[in-house]
Amino acid sequence: MPTVTGLYDDYDDARTAVNALEDAGIPSGDISIVRRGTEANESNAGEGAAAGAGIGAVAGGTGGLLAGLGLLAIPGVGPVVAAGWLVATAAGAAAGAIAGGAAGGIIGSMTSAGVDEDTAHVYAEGVRRGSTLVSARVGDDKVDVARAIIDENAPVDVDSRRAFYREEGWERFDEGNPDLTEEELARERDRVRNYRQL
Repeated sequence: MPTVTGLYDDYDDARTAVNALEDAGIPSGDISIVRRGTEANESNAGEGAAAGAGIGAVAGGTGGLLAGLGLLAIPGVGPVVAAGWLVATAAGAAAGAIAGGAAGGIIGSMTSAGVDEDTAHVYAEGVRRGSTLVSARVGDDKVDVARAIIDENAPVDVDSRRAFYREEGWERFDEGNPDLTEEELARERDRVRNYRQL
């Protein structure tokens, strides 16, 4: 099944893309959304998730995939608020990597779904630094529709973002990197905003 993916600096854009994908007839089970998050920083997203015992529901009465957001940890990314197939795959791959040394985590999940490895590293680093990843597995008949939806909701230009990260010496996503603090995430958002305005 082809995979169509976009990275968003604005959570509202990502949320709009998810809703539009569902409205286009793509089942919620074939869509994923992943973003950095904890109960403490959910108000920054403009939409909160109640994290209780690790499973939450989005405030504001939204249905579909967004109603199933939960809180978990992805190695190298930290705590994420997420839902969908990519999350289940990443969590299972990470557990397998710990238990059996298999390639795991978010990179393995994306590449096994057909995302180019170099691009998967940019996506994973983007999530680590506070962006939101939306990914949809679609039939061949829905690829163009899904790509149009992803593209019309202001996704990050992956090549520009890769160049931005590499300006500071970044090469690849590293699961061993420490989680960013809220202060570091805020600085990163400002840096990205200023970079995009150049």
